[in-house]
Amino acid sequence: MRSVTALGALLASEVVIAAGDPAAAPAAGSPLPGGLGAQLAQMVFGLLLVVGLIFFLAWLLRRMQGNAQRGAQVIEIVGSRAIGPRDRLLLVQVGKEQILIGHTPGSIEALHVLAEPVAVPSTARQAAPEFAQRLLELMGKDHKDKT
Repeated sequence: MRSVTALGALLASEVVIAAGDPAAAPAAGSPLPGGLGAQLAQMVFGLLLVVGLIFFLAWLLRRMQGNAQRGAQVIEIVGSRAIGPRDRLLLVQVGKEQILIGHTPGSIEALHVLAEPVAVPSTARQAAPEFAQRLLELMGKDHKDKT
């Protein structure tokens, strides 16, 4: 509340000073210094600066996420199988334990905990790449080149 009253007092003092010195206030009919072109250039420069800052921060965030450990996930989907139009079986690896999960639109249930984990070859895991990897491949960019 004090800052609002202090700001009001400061603005009031500026108005009094400007009213007392007619040379300090610009004339009503005179154009602003620099004209319309300078104002437009300043606005475009400011806009470009903000857009550039957004792109820089996005790039920086992507670089920071790239430094995170890739293999540090605790839960991993080892395999999946569609058993109906909207029903799936998922084999999930949690630490050293594998769990068979039934997934339907209304529920997710643990069906069985495997006593002995199923060995899945590394080529089988890469047969169904993640959406982002597949999208990069379709766009002609290879994500492996970046890492």
